[in-house]
Amino acid sequence: MIIPNYNGARFLGGCLDSIKAQTLQPLETIVVDDASTDGSVALVRENYPWVKLLVRAKNGQFARACNDGFEAAQGNVLVLFNNDAEAAPGWLAAIDQTFRERPEISSVASRIMLYDRRNVFHTTGDYYKANGVPGNRGVWQEDKGQYDQAEEVFGGCGCAVAFKREVLDAVRADNPDGKILDESLVMYCEDVDLNLRLRLRGLRCLYQPQALVYHRLSATGGGTLASYRNGRNFIVVALKDLPGGILLSNLPAIVATQLKYAFQSLLKIRLKTERARLKGQFDALKAIPDTLRRRKLVQAHRTISTEQFADYLEFNQK
Repeated sequence: MIIPNYNGARFLGGCLDSIKAQTLQPLETIVVDDASTDGSVALVRENYPWVKLLVRAKNGQFARACNDGFEAAQGNVLVLFNNDAEAAPGWLAAIDQTFRERPEISSVASRIMLYDRRNVFHTTGDYYKANGVPGNRGVWQEDKGQYDQAEEVFGGCGCAVAFKREVLDAVRADNPDGKILDESLVMYCEDVDLNLRLRLRGLRCLYQPQALVYHRLSATGGGTLASYRNGRNFIVVALKDLPGGILLSNLPAIVATQLKYAFQSLLKIRLKTERARLKGQFDALKAIPDTLRRRKLVQAHRTISTEQFADYLEFNQK
C-alpha cells in the first residue's frame, strides 16, 4: 500500500489508523513524504513504527511521490491510497477477495463516499467522455442503493485503487523514463492517464461496492493548483492517449469543450482559479510537441482496436 503525503499531518493519523484496523493487513504500508514541513515525518516515526517511511528531501509533486512508492513496494498487488481518506475495516479484504474471485480483472475501484456526508458518493469508479473530460461515477449523489452491485467500470479513482503489479509494470513502456505514472502531468489526471493506458491494452477494472472508503474531498488539494492542472492535463491526456481515429472524429467536441471552459473562465477572469485554468489550457498548447512524442510511445503499445476502445468511452456513466 502506497500513501503519498505532503503536509497532510492533520489527516494522516486517521488514515493510518484506518489501515491498522483492517481485517486483512497489507503486506506493507509505505508513506512517501514529499518534503513536508508540518511534522508529518515525526508523526509517522513516533506513532506508526510499522509504516515504511520514505522521505524526499525535495518536493517532487504527487506523481513522482507515487512512483517512488511503486518502486519501493514489494507486493503482487499495489494499492494507492490518499492521505486524506479513511477505509472501512473490510476494505482491503474486499479488494483481495475480488482479485481472487475475478482473476481476469486487472484493477479494483473502491466505493468512495464523502467523509463529512457519508451517505453521498464521491465516486464509484471513473468514466471518460469522448470530448476529453473525465468524471466520477455517482459524484454528489445520495446513496439509495444504486451502486450496490459490483460492475466493470472505465477505471478507478486514484484516491483508493488497487492494481496487479504485472499490469503496472507493463505500462512502464509508455513513459520515456520507464516510470508507471507520467510525471509530466505532476498531479491531477495522472490516474485518468493511467486508466486510459491500461484500457488501451484491453485491461479491465471492476468496481467493488464492499471496498468502502471515506474521503475528505480536496482536503489536501484543490484551489488554483487544481484549476491549473486540470486545465492543462485534460488537453494533454486526450491528445496523448486517445487512438487516432477517435481523436480525429471527436476533435470538434474536444475543441468546443475547451473553448466553453475558456469562455466561462473569461467571464470570471477576476478569480484566481479561472486565470489558473486559462494558463493551464495555454500551457497545454505549448506542450503539444512533447505530448506528441509521448503519444508515439503510448499508441505503440495499444493492443485493442479503435472500435473496442470506443466502447469504453463514457463506460457505465450514471
